[in-house]
Amino acid sequence: MEHIQTQEKFNEIIASEEPVIIKFFADWCPDCKRMDMFIGDILEEFKNYEWYEVNTDEIKGIAEEYEVMGIPSILIFQNGEKLAHQHSAYTKTPESVTEFLHQQLG
Repeated sequence: MEHIQTQEKFNEIIASEEPVIIKFFADWCPDCKRMDMFIGDILEEFKNYEWYEVNTDEIKGIAEEYEVMGIPSILIFQNGEKLAHQHSAYTKTPESVTEFLHQQLG
């Protein structure tokens, strides 16, 4: 999973013609650390998609811009548009994240 460190890079990535998956997180977030324990299997299952992560503390205002009210959150972008958003309350288990991705990506 590639780490995005600038707004410019983020904008470039979300402009992709193919769907891209971006995890929003923060270093201080215990639920983010819990997700890191199970995300590997999900990355493997959805390896035909590009995965990225954004530390919401590194890029000021990005969470607000994309209505990320809690972390971790999983967002799917394509052609510069947010297609789907799984809010933090629903990212607690591998099953809920996998189900969301199957619903959104087929």
